[in-house]
Amino acid sequence: MSEKTLEFESPHFLHSLFADDVTLLKEMGERLGVTVTTRDSWVRLEGEDESISAGVSVLEDLERARRKGAAISGHSFRYALDSAAGGFQKEGAANGAGVANLFDHQLLAGGTKPPVTPRTKTQLQYVEALDRHDVVFGVGPAGTGKTFLAMAYALDMLKNRAVDRIMLTRPAVEAGEALGFLPGALEEKVLPYLRPLYDAMSEMLDRNEATKFAEKNLIEIAPLAYMRGRTLNRACVILDEAQNASREQMLMFLTRLGENSKCIVTGDPSQIDLRPKKKSGLLEAMALLQDVEGVSFTRFLRSDVVRHPVVSRIIAAYDHGREGEDGDAVSG
Repeated sequence: MSEKTLEFESPHFLHSLFADDVTLLKEMGERLGVTVTTRDSWVRLEGEDESISAGVSVLEDLERARRKGAAISGHSFRYALDSAAGGFQKEGAANGAGVANLFDHQLLAGGTKPPVTPRTKTQLQYVEALDRHDVVFGVGPAGTGKTFLAMAYALDMLKNRAVDRIMLTRPAVEAGEALGFLPGALEEKVLPYLRPLYDAMSEMLDRNEATKFAEKNLIEIAPLAYMRGRTLNRACVILDEAQNASREQMLMFLTRLGENSKCIVTGDPSQIDLRPKKKSGLLEAMALLQDVEGVSFTRFLRSDVVRHPVVSRIIAAYDHGREGEDGDAVSG
């Protein structure tokens, strides 16, 4: 048995490393097989050398992230713990990137709202893909941050004048009727389908910024069917719920991209509302565009779900229950 004591400049800083929630330290002790004691500005780890080393790694990773300005949450604490403990090895979610690495990529920094950062290794790969490629697909189950990060990246480009506008679009499959028969102007008809994108935007921007973008028409919304014939220059274009785009719509959409533009496509192959499912343009794109230069695919896993922990368990249950029925796993 060995012990290691780590001291920090103040009790406040130490408590910020575990989100001021001592039950997280207890969880770390149980996961790693160490006894954790803390008082004032120090924390002591007791146990086998390997377990203590893992515990020190967790706290040092959290300290690096905190000194970069990160606000440690229960999720980020557990992420650091999973990284140190080799968690999610089968799905590859946590290995190779600590919490501090995630905070190297900050979107929308400098505003009144906290910056948006990746919260899992796959989210980090997604943001890196957006940096390197013109067309990026984010594919995977609900709650993995595909749409939220796409909107954050688009707003970051707009604020930094890398693009002149954001275009939001989504197939309106669920309505069950043509948009022309729905009441209201075009924007009123489409807005319910794009509500997740607007909700994401309201979380990232203060009210004044959001109002400014709206007044200057810097954010445009349009149903996917209305994109035909357009060429989009200096724009960041987001296609959400792409699993419900037909093959013809997907090809039409992908060929709208003009000079100095970026295209982000998000979707979940397990939630296709088209019949038959094989008509999904997302499935065809995943099959045909894997090796096309300038196109990147990021595949999210159940372990990337960043909503309430029960969401990941619900997805896993449906995934298991549907296996063998029609071969369509919920995890996509």
